[in-house]
Amino acid sequence: MDAELLTLAQRVAHDLRMAGLSVATAESCTGGWVAQVLTDVPGSSLWFDRGFVTYSNMAKHEMLGVATDILAQHGAVSEPTACAMVAGALAHSHADLALAVTGIAGPDGGTVEKPVGTVCFAWGGRRHPIRSITLHFQGDRTGVRRQAVLTAIQGLLQDLEGLDGPRGLR
Repeated sequence: MDAELLTLAQRVAHDLRMAGLSVATAESCTGGWVAQVLTDVPGSSLWFDRGFVTYSNMAKHEMLGVATDILAQHGAVSEPTACAMVAGALAHSHADLALAVTGIAGPDGGTVEKPVGTVCFAWGGRRHPIRSITLHFQGDRTGVRRQAVLTAIQGLLQDLEGLDGPRGLR
């Protein structure tokens, strides 16, 4: 286990337990790695609701309800798709918070507009708006995916910093 990722996951666990909240993940290029890191923490069943691995566009549509016109207009690797993945994860779970990751880990699949290493993220909750960001990572496939996992968990921690009491967000 990656010590840095485990430490972050333990912080997430603590913050979610203290707030009485749960999380769901919606992942594409990371293939469930975020969910794996989070559930490596003992007792994660208290705050981890479920994870969706939606690698294909069809899976994004069928499992999370991502509209086919969003996928057609913006592509799977886009902030609108990542935001729709978060909305779908919240709609298809009992989680209070959700995060999404979709990107191009490589070594192939990149374009001039979206090169290998392009990863889109979104985070949101039932009681606060969805936010998103696109980042560009360097490295091989494993390196890009690890950086994406790290960023996804760090983004969740940022959302958790705004917590105010049991089951509430500021």
